[in-house]
Amino acid sequence: MTIIGTNPAPSPAPAATRPFRWFPVRSLGPQQRARILVHLLGLGPDDRHLRFGYPASDAHIGRYVEQLDFERDELFGVFNRRLELVALAHLAFLGRDGERPTAAEFGVSVLPHGRGRGIGSRLFERAGLHARNRGVDTLIVHALSENLPMLKIVRQAGAQVGREGPDATAILQLPPEDLGSHWSQVLAQHAGEVDFGLKLQALHLDRLMRSVRDFLPCSPRDSGS
Repeated sequence: MTIIGTNPAPSPAPAATRPFRWFPVRSLGPQQRARILVHLLGLGPDDRHLRFGYPASDAHIGRYVEQLDFERDELFGVFNRRLELVALAHLAFLGRDGERPTAAEFGVSVLPHGRGRGIGSRLFERAGLHARNRGVDTLIVHALSENLPMLKIVRQAGAQVGREGPDATAILQLPPEDLGSHWSQVLAQHAGEVDFGLKLQALHLDRLMRSVRDFLPCSPRDSGS
């Protein structure tokens, strides 16, 4: 495998020119399996090829979702205000050293209307934080060499990227866990839960208001009288 290089994290842009972008990330459990399936089925043929490394059919995606192990691995998502799963990350833990995994593999997909906003980078950051706090020191990303957005994310994080034919492998060495990393994960988890709860309440309220409007008779002005 030919090593492309290790790119240091880029210097941050000046505060006056760098837009503030923050996306609450929520951990996903088995109760979100249906939303995960809808998200992945919403990917077009090219996106499925980039995400899975082959042109996954609906049947392949269905089996993948059915086999997700939420106790072993960790899945994260970013929801919009309609509770559509705009982005999905899968952190699969590999190997074992006693009770702890030794490495983790990261995969991500973002729907077309959610791209170009830094959501993939945010999910990669959250996955790395979670892996650190599980005692993992190596984060791995397998991607096609043509998957330029993914390769850009890992290079910006300082990963070592190698190529072998059409495939690329990125390896990022993670710092050890500490008190700060655990607090960051607690806060991120809490923010994701609060965000999801508020969006769920807003969605219920919107549906209630629509039902009330549909039930009430039209006023003379509404009816054109």
